[in-house]
Amino acid sequence: MTSAPLQLLLNVDAFAPDPLGVTHILIGGGRILYVGTERPQLGGLAVDVTDLDGRRLVPGLVDAHVHVTGGGGEAGFHTRAPAPSLTRYTGAGVTTMVGLLGTDDLTRSTGGVLAQVRALRAEGLSAYAWTGGYHLPPTTLTGSVRSDIVHLAEVIGMGELALSDHRSSQPTFDEFARVASECHVAGLMTGKAGVLHCHLGDGERGLALVRRLLDETELPPRTVHPTHVNRRRALFDEALALTERGVTIDVTAFPPDEAAEDEVDAAEAVRAYIEAGLPPELLTVSSDGGGCLPHFDAQGELVHMDFATSQALADLLTRLLGEGVPLEQVLPPFTSNPARYLRLRRKGRIAPGHDADLVVLDEAHGIRDVMARGRWHVRGGEPVIKGTFQ
Repeated sequence: MTSAPLQLLLNVDAFAPDPLGVTHILIGGGRILYVGTERPQLGGLAVDVTDLDGRRLVPGLVDAHVHVTGGGGEAGFHTRAPAPSLTRYTGAGVTTMVGLLGTDDLTRSTGGVLAQVRALRAEGLSAYAWTGGYHLPPTTLTGSVRSDIVHLAEVIGMGELALSDHRSSQPTFDEFARVASECHVAGLMTGKAGVLHCHLGDGERGLALVRRLLDETELPPRTVHPTHVNRRRALFDEALALTERGVTIDVTAFPPDEAAEDEVDAAEAVRAYIEAGLPPELLTVSSDGGGCLPHFDAQGELVHMDFATSQALADLLTRLLGEGVPLEQVLPPFTSNPARYLRLRRKGRIAPGHDADLVVLDEAHGIRDVMARGRWHVRGGEPVIKGTFQ
């Protein structure tokens, strides 16, 4: 909490995500007002001063794939996961998220996602929404995907439309192209992302529909955002090839699973992307937080189920840094890349005019302190602001 209208962070080793060196940052009204090596002279203005003694400061993480109302439900109504609480996000360094529906886009609704997004905003975070869910025709609030994006301020696109998955509605190419065009046109009308965020299952068709979209329509590559692309090695290879055509791909920070022999570990996927020299701005990483991670047999029967949290993002960042990947290379897929791609113009960077969403890392590359919109939510690894019902 702050008792003064201004906050001054001294002696931070800032990564914006580019390294800025040791600098000072002035914050007011939830925004970054100044970043520089000279300590600002504020006269008699009231200011709270925090000396971070050279600790690393990075932008708040942007999680573009979160089941804010809870996911799951693939093994009966009792397996519907609950909505994650505020500190599930802030404890993981996530200050901005995009909420969505998955398999259950029937008993859960776009209206419910919007309500939870607005609740998280009231509790101090920055939250947005994808309309729709796994299936076509899409679950919407106003009657169409285009109308939801145009008329609902928080909605920036549609997702997660399921492709190559036995739980999908098995969309035809024409259906897929039509809903992608709805997103694109709505984005043009509003200046929003206008993106179709696509869940990829483990089916052999992989990204075939996305390739056809690029080959057979005039829609630009940025229209489609495939996620879970590290689910299978062949799928990951397909996704890497699509980045050469301008498609932004999303790696899911699955926790390591030794039993999933064909899965590409998230850390391996990020390292492989960087080492391949592919366009650095076309990779994002998300958590699938709040959702279930079901494992099915060949007959589509559930074998076992895990639960995903946004902590997977923080754990992946910690792991990559511990493996020696430079911080300035690791950060963009977690911060500036999703912010830029989703047209969240004041997110993902440390710069004057941007929102004061900041994370302080500890010596072990973990999350030490978290600020969202100019308010400290986590200090010394412990939450100082909790959700309404926590």
